[in-house]
Amino acid sequence: MTQPLSPAPGTALTIALAQTTQSVGDLRGNADAMLEWREKARAVDPATDLIIFPELQLIGYPPEDLVLKPALTEKAGEELLRLARATGDGGPAMLVGTVIANQGVLFNVVVLLDGGEIVAVRQKRELPNYGTFDEKRLFAPGPLPDPVEFRGVRIGLPICEDVWYPFVCAHLRQRGAEILITPNGSPYEIDKDERRVAQVCAARVRETGLPIAYLNRVGGQDELAFDGASFVMNSDGTVVHQMVDWSEELRVTRWEKQSDGGWRCLPGAIASQAPYPEDVYSAMVIGLRDYVNRNRFPGVVLGLSGGIDSALSAAVAVDALGADRVWCVMMPSRFTSQDSLDDAAECARMLGVRLDTVGIEPGVDAFDVMLSGLFEGRARDITEENIQSRIRGLTLMAISNKFGHMLLTTGNKSEMSVGYATIYGDMAGGYSVLKDAYKTTVFDLSRWRNDSRPVIGLGPDGTVMPERVITKPPTAELRENQKDEDSLPPYEVLDPILHGLVESELSVDQLVARGFDRETVVRIERLLYIAEYKRRQAPPGVKLGSRNFGRDRRYPITNAFRTSN
Repeated sequence: MTQPLSPAPGTALTIALAQTTQSVGDLRGNADAMLEWREKARAVDPATDLIIFPELQLIGYPPEDLVLKPALTEKAGEELLRLARATGDGGPAMLVGTVIANQGVLFNVVVLLDGGEIVAVRQKRELPNYGTFDEKRLFAPGPLPDPVEFRGVRIGLPICEDVWYPFVCAHLRQRGAEILITPNGSPYEIDKDERRVAQVCAARVRETGLPIAYLNRVGGQDELAFDGASFVMNSDGTVVHQMVDWSEELRVTRWEKQSDGGWRCLPGAIASQAPYPEDVYSAMVIGLRDYVNRNRFPGVVLGLSGGIDSALSAAVAVDALGADRVWCVMMPSRFTSQDSLDDAAECARMLGVRLDTVGIEPGVDAFDVMLSGLFEGRARDITEENIQSRIRGLTLMAISNKFGHMLLTTGNKSEMSVGYATIYGDMAGGYSVLKDAYKTTVFDLSRWRNDSRPVIGLGPDGTVMPERVITKPPTAELRENQKDEDSLPPYEVLDPILHGLVESELSVDQLVARGFDRETVVRIERLLYIAEYKRRQAPPGVKLGSRNFGRDRRYPITNAFRTSN
């Protein structure tokens, strides 16, 4: 029987895209996982020529100052050689992201491994140094890179930030690149997946006339969530492969050289992407799941108050970890309403989690006695309110210490912006899934989760909190008949002001010009600035928007500037 003819060298390629997670610092584990993905690609198509991995896949991204340890770069070199030797079996070549030191200078690189050897190294040129990124602190920029020659094809390898500007891709095109492959470690932000496709990569394709394969990692790393959503775009701007978001996936793509000399990727599956607010919710789930699991906590514990913030936090925790790893505690005081007790119990039942009740009145009474001499003659005020919150924080930390569960805090971005949170009280804990979610976003997410279930979620179908949790006026219940709006503007007013001050860096005058009351804006700006010291001591939480509190927004604690001055 006549055997089918193989394509002539330089006329066809089979490239596997490994949209994978990674663990920062686990070099052996990351290397082993890459070898497993390589075998999977070979099983899908024995003719696979090349498998590519995301940015810094060998050491994990972002490595922060860990990468400055000489022992890490030495170990990375050893693992890279092990990976290189593995390609001597005649299987697919590997394109691996790692770090390389040259005369004491560190470079963020991709390395082509083939035939048992390191055959090419390309360095990252554009080093992001804004928002969450600190790459100029760690790496030196490489020169404008030339393409690599692989199986008779000249492939350009812009690394992540290199594709956000035209210079590297234009140089690669000028130097004869025929295909662009870009390994990425691009963190999630709201609407960022659309910007990657429609703005960034579409512009590079239009400028160069070259097709591009965009590969991004998935998973959580401290405050960052990576959504994957990798894709391939042909030279006419058409997306011909779209990979899933929020999950690992192997996609084998087939490329052919056209009669005009250009390259075209044959079409494949187009996966749908999670819309808002499912994408936000998924980022919370992934961020919490990987934070808890990679730090080896048996589960999480949180206070379940009967309010919307703790109900949503519990739902995210169950979707991230499963109900059996989520422990909720109701801690009533004399100000806790029966509605709150009932709503917490019903929420726990809907989610299937353990719920214990620990009344805090004995602790409140003890502090009243302890401080009675010092406080004699002074009226009760916010001090006594905060003592209640701190007793609850102490109670939850005691459970965390005794049983090992990480304490999950439940405050949202609106509260943290204006300091409507008790330091060493409800701010105490190891992680905050709502840290970058404004209160209005919390309402959106809660309504969505009661109607839907995330694809990556481990929780139940159907409602996860009583409707009353969403509709009743928010309250901290630290005094009689307390409501959030006693101290703050309504959230539908507060949140747009905060978004303007935080995300957009608008002045008081600019916000007033948009129709907001000057006195209110001046007050909110003041609260935002004086609460900086609290935010410095807050636990980490997953980044959702463009300016999360933490590495995105680094304000001085001592700060006399006001835009209203």
